[in-house]
Amino acid sequence: MSVPPLETRSETIPTNLRLLMVLEVVARVGIPVTPTDVNSELGLPKPTIHRLFATLEAEGFLQRELDGRTYTIGRRCRTMSMNVLSSLRVRTARIAVLTRLADAIGETCNIAIPDRHAMIYLDRVETKWPLRIQLPIGTQVPFYCTASGKMYLSTLQDSHLKRYIGASRFHARTAQTLTDPLKIREEVILTRERGYAQDNEEFMDGMIAIAVPIQDNLDRLVSTLSFHAPTQRLSMEESLEHLPLLREATVEFSNLLQS
Repeated sequence: MSVPPLETRSETIPTNLRLLMVLEVVARVGIPVTPTDVNSELGLPKPTIHRLFATLEAEGFLQRELDGRTYTIGRRCRTMSMNVLSSLRVRTARIAVLTRLADAIGETCNIAIPDRHAMIYLDRVETKWPLRIQLPIGTQVPFYCTASGKMYLSTLQDSHLKRYIGASRFHARTAQTLTDPLKIREEVILTRERGYAQDNEEFMDGMIAIAVPIQDNLDRLVSTLSFHAPTQRLSMEESLEHLPLLREATVEFSNLLQS
């Protein structure tokens, strides 16, 4: 099917679909965009595209970035996407894969998604061991000192990573927590290079964790898959032996996203 010329394309977009199509473009691009960027695809009148952005911002579906010009997905849109991911049919298959992984590793496994300021646990399957670490579904954990958070930070463009580090305050959660911005950046870059993240008792004393990305069909991080364990039971070196199992499971989760 041929794409209508830009100057006539707006005539083919029903009025009641325009807000949805703006959200679709912003979500697909995945980085902060201006109304002009989005309109290069939609071809709407300039006053219309700015009115649509104003409505979506006012209702919380888009949020303006610090530069005052660009926009990203807002809280209401992120909440809606999380609810979609948690729908019964999708979640049933996802929990089956997560349960099999937790049984194979023998430790608690989690799926987390990035929110504005933290990672949020979307799903988890607990270890059968009586000694376990309680981080229930819905728990929010920091980016800079958790495996899932560092995995997410590693997917940011350098300019956005620099902005995050420059604007954040890093509090020591344990004696192992990295709080020096330069060291945090080095850790994130290392995570990007090796394709997995680790938390070596940085978020909680006596707990280690490993995380890998779950990606969409455009190889963008959608969520993270991780497991955590008490150091009494598993060392960091031993935990890395489970990386192949984690990566195999991410392929299944990515396939579920497209089914």
